[in-house]
Amino acid sequence: MGKMTISDIKDKLDAIPIHGLEEEIRLFQVDERLGVQRLIDRYRKKILDYEDELKRVAAMRTYENKYSHRQYICGVDEVGRGPLAGPVVSAAVILPKDTHIHYINDSKKLNEAKREELYDIITEKAIAINIGLSNVAIIDEINILNATYASMKMALKGLDVQPEVILVDAVTIPDVTIPQEPIVKGDSKSISIAAASIIAKVYRDRMMKEYDALYPAYKFAKNKGYGTKEHVEALKTYGPCPLHRKIFVQTVLSS
Repeated sequence: MGKMTISDIKDKLDAIPIHGLEEEIRLFQVDERLGVQRLIDRYRKKILDYEDELKRVAAMRTYENKYSHRQYICGVDEVGRGPLAGPVVSAAVILPKDTHIHYINDSKKLNEAKREELYDIITEKAIAINIGLSNVAIIDEINILNATYASMKMALKGLDVQPEVILVDAVTIPDVTIPQEPIVKGDSKSISIAAASIIAKVYRDRMMKEYDALYPAYKFAKNKGYGTKEHVEALKTYGPCPLHRKIFVQTVLSS
């Protein structure tokens, strides 16, 4: 055992699934080399972090557990209420009961690579997913709040499976007969809402990257339509494009 190099030990531990790591670590506890002991400390921390993550995700099932007597629990969330340009996008997601998705969280707390990874996992696991969006014309016509509600109702209406209860981030969707529960900061408290948050975010970000090719001056691929300093400067230089929300832009340009 002592003849193994530290690099060999690291490679061996890297190859062990997390649930079998503690047993493997014990085999190296007698190795007094400082490098080996540091490795053991590192992998023990990895185990503790994993256990904490299991608890966090389990806590995100609190509201789903509340409705455990329901078969189809739907999470709904939106992305894009605040930008100067682009649509507001909502997603409705129904996950199988007792689904566990490691590292799922509010999309704003995840980097782009992790969101993309989780998007694929959610898409694979979900019973049903649908997107609803309100474009700039709708936002300018009925205001951003009503446009958000419209996109949420569109997302719900297009689901292949009828939800029995809706968990929604922060708001109550008007004119919906299905029972619903608004949850403040629901995208970090409910696995269903978090899944909807990720689906909506990735979908909208991909749209804004496509729009960037049409209107490169505004750097939509980078700012996703939000009012960054660079975006505002481009607005003042070139004026708005067809993707800009008129009321939002007027406020920015008049300030």
